[in-house]
Amino acid sequence: MIELDSITKTYTTGTVTTQVLKGISFRIEAGEYTAIMGTSGTGKSTLMNILGCLDKPTSGHYRLGGIDMVNLDDNALSKLRNRKIGFVFQQFHLLDRTTALRNVMLPLIYADHYPNDAQGMAKKALEAVGLGERIMYRPGELSGGQQQRVAIARALITNPDIILADEPTGSLDQRSGIEVMAIFKQLHNSHKTIIMVTHDQKVAEHADRIILLKGGLVAEDRKVANPYLPEVELQELAGREGEK
Repeated sequence: MIELDSITKTYTTGTVTTQVLKGISFRIEAGEYTAIMGTSGTGKSTLMNILGCLDKPTSGHYRLGGIDMVNLDDNALSKLRNRKIGFVFQQFHLLDRTTALRNVMLPLIYADHYPNDAQGMAKKALEAVGLGERIMYRPGELSGGQQQRVAIARALITNPDIILADEPTGSLDQRSGIEVMAIFKQLHNSHKTIIMVTHDQKVAEHADRIILLKGGLVAEDRKVANPYLPEVELQELAGREGEK
């Protein structure tokens, strides 16, 4: 599904030029669950922006479903992004003054065709992440973990092929983080392609594959032998809490 070939990205500020990505190449097949790891400054956020068609590389080729993204104009990229990719961010990016239902419906406004059953679709997406009883709650009335679930439902509303998650548990407590990872596991089991950017080794070990970036290059690309199982983690956490 995804093919990166010698991707570079250079930023210029005044007379200062900084090369963030220095030749990234890898493939991600449909249905894979991949974590992209790296410390701050290694280029993982820049790479995610390119994967999400939010930015273009300075050189190289990025093919999504056989289509070279480098050759598309901004309008074509926007349409493809809305149809093919769902985004989940660390900070949720929800509209505070409107309900969970309305927040989830937002991507449909920018779709090629606004569906007649947009509200029903949004309700179904919220039910899928365990928030069917809180569809009329506003973000301020929800916990951090619940807000992230709303963000995941919003990412799912257009039925994208790919879910891009940027530090999805970074703002959550341990239990909420595990619950969110359980949702990603369910999405993976339903054959969604998931790409998760994280600096947390334990979060990355939920995926089936880890790509490690160092200095703008791929330093390691490996399969995860025994991915963490969120349901087991929740049981262990409940046991520890019961001992206190």
